[in-house]
Amino acid sequence: MHSERQVRLLSRKKVLFVIVEGPSDETALGVLLNRLFDQNAVYVHIWHGDVTSDIKSTPSNIVSKVGNAVKSYAKSQHYGKKDFSEILHITDTDGVFIPEHYVIEDPALTDHLYSETSIQTPCRSHILQRNQLKADNINRLLSCKEIWSIPYSLFYMSSNLDHVLYGRLNCTDEEKEDNAYQFAQKYKDDLNGFLNYIERSDFSVMTGYRESWEFIQEGLHSLERHTNLGIKFPPVSD
Repeated sequence: MHSERQVRLLSRKKVLFVIVEGPSDETALGVLLNRLFDQNAVYVHIWHGDVTSDIKSTPSNIVSKVGNAVKSYAKSQHYGKKDFSEILHITDTDGVFIPEHYVIEDPALTDHLYSETSIQTPCRSHILQRNQLKADNINRLLSCKEIWSIPYSLFYMSSNLDHVLYGRLNCTDEEKEDNAYQFAQKYKDDLNGFLNYIERSDFSVMTGYRESWEFIQEGLHSLERHTNLGIKFPPVSD
């Protein structure tokens, strides 16, 4: 529960509802997003869950699933849709747009193994099904400009957040959390440095929003190291 003072403070702000895939994503980006947006005008709330890969998510219900996450939070805080500034959704691509022949079955593996040129897996049919499901869900969300009458936009980390922010693939959960903490510590007092990193690196896709999504769906790009998140922020100053 918010204190009376917090309620008064938040009543003057709009909520920026940010969706990320996992807790380490929140660790890496939470403090940075809170500092990048105008704290006098926006309160950043981060919700994590891989809604696009959820086996229960389909193109017919994915929009309502995102909307329900926002509505559930709104209900818990006694907010209405007008209390939100926007929904910012950040998803991993996980290689879901690659041609099927780059998904290679290896029964000797115990888990999926990602590289920039293939996905090796003990169960190829599972990955092919996951790829189709998540790709379809992403494309459905890309058709949305609003969810629950709140402006909505979707950005990607390819093939996942660890790959983009730290240049690493196939991290354990412990490594993910350690890397995320170190990243947040590195940039929490250097927002210009973070913006330079996310906007001007060789992995930064800074074309238009629609063009950036067309790019990531081509060839092996959804396995390679790319992000279009920099489009969301003002151009970094020199």
